[in-house]
Amino acid sequence: MSDDSKMTLNLLLLGKTQNGKSAMGNTLLGSTDFASCLSPCSVTTSCSLGRSCLISGFARRQGGELNVQLCVLDTPGYPHSSLSREQVLQEVKSALVQHFGEKGLHLAFLVLRADVPLCEEEEDPTIQLLQELLGPNWKSYTVILFTHADQIEEAGFTTEQYLHTASDTLLKLMQSVQQKYIFVDNHATSLKQENLNILRKILAFLRQNSYQTLLLK
Repeated sequence: MSDDSKMTLNLLLLGKTQNGKSAMGNTLLGSTDFASCLSPCSVTTSCSLGRSCLISGFARRQGGELNVQLCVLDTPGYPHSSLSREQVLQEVKSALVQHFGEKGLHLAFLVLRADVPLCEEEEDPTIQLLQELLGPNWKSYTVILFTHADQIEEAGFTTEQYLHTASDTLLKLMQSVQQKYIFVDNHATSLKQENLNILRKILAFLRQNSYQTLLLK
C-alpha cells in the first residue's frame, strides 16, 4: 500500500490513575492491547504503543480514499501509586521521542472520569504534567476525553445538562482547549460503532488544526 493512501494518527493518553486510560486505548484500537482492570494501585507502570488495523472510508486525499491507522501511546497515570512525578515525566518524554519524535503528535487526550467531579486541587498535577510534556502549544493539541459516560445517562443527565452543571474548574479547562471534548461509553451496545463515532470527532479536531503535528524533542 502506498503512503498516499494511508494516514497514520499519533495519539497520546494522559490522566490520573484509574481514570480509564488503558480501557480507552483499547476502545480506540478495537483491541485488548493494554492491560486494564479495577485495582487498588496503578496498573500501568510503563508506556506502551498500540496500533489499530487500517480503517477505511473516513477521509480522502486527492480524490482517493484514505486508510486511517491509529497509533496510541498509553502512559502511567499521574499521580501514580508507585512512581514519582519525575519517573512518570521521564518515562513519557522518552516514549514520545521514541515513537512520535520524527512524525510528531497529532492529539493528546486528557482522560477524565465523567462520574467524578473535577476539583482544581485534584487535577492541577496532571495539567501541569501535560503542559511540561507538550510545551506552550499544549492547548491546541489537547482533547478532553470523558470516560464512564454511561453513568451520566444512568443518572438521568444528557451531556448538555451535565456540562451545564459542571464545576467552574472543568468549564475553564474546556474553554482553554477550545471546547474539544469527547464522551465515551466503554459499555456501549456496539463498541465498534462507538469507536467509529470517536474517530469522526478526532478527524474533525485534526481538521481544526489543519492536520498539523506537534513536534517533540
